[in-house]
Amino acid sequence: MNARFILGILGGLGPMSTVRFCELVIGHTKATTDADHIDMLISSRASTPDRTAFILGRSKEDPLPIMIEEAHRLEAAGASLLVIPCNTAHYFYDGLQRECALPILNIIQETVGFAKERGVTRVGLLATEGTAASGAYHLWCKTYGLECILPSPEDQSVISSIIYNQVKQNRPADHRAFGEVCNRLLEKGCEKIILGCTELSLLDKSGFPEDRFLDSLEILAYKTILACHKTPIGFSHLLSKDTEVNA
Repeated sequence: MNARFILGILGGLGPMSTVRFCELVIGHTKATTDADHIDMLISSRASTPDRTAFILGRSKEDPLPIMIEEAHRLEAAGASLLVIPCNTAHYFYDGLQRECALPILNIIQETVGFAKERGVTRVGLLATEGTAASGAYHLWCKTYGLECILPSPEDQSVISSIIYNQVKQNRPADHRAFGEVCNRLLEKGCEKIILGCTELSLLDKSGFPEDRFLDSLEILAYKTILACHKTPIGFSHLLSKDTEVNA
């Protein structure tokens, strides 16, 4: 095993989600000293053009060149593996991977694969309009044999407002409206609801049954710890007891 295995985080998309991802990785890695933790290089290029605006044709500012630039910066600094704690940015995954020699964990593939491993067959997706329009989750769900259900256009507007007008602006999120959208997806027979936007991972989900959500940021953190040859701990809310890696 390479003792100098270094994780490169291509972040800033948004910035608080990057911070939360780092907290998850550090907080869920088995360690007795600082040196037991994962070495990280963090890029938080918050000025990267908005991904959803470009995907939906509302902006001509392509985020990919900046993402490639930051990936090369992390690679040159010694990163061994890249992760991107943003679902919408994975619209550019193929283009980024072509330009980067390092392996890049795919948050969408990992999340859908995680659902498949747990026998889920029908998921609801809460994400940005860009992620929904890209069809990335539907593609991976089709690959793994899952059905992916989107919110109604009205409910998507509610989720978009929570993401862009509340979480990204450091304003309190509408907890009740979020719950109502979730309930309508559950009423459509969704076994799990994927939090397919890392801003939604920042929401206070107290009052909601934990086993209803598949948080893409948590799943990425779990898979990242494993990929970095470390032992994940404390994911009992995410994993069944017989699959969790124990301390």
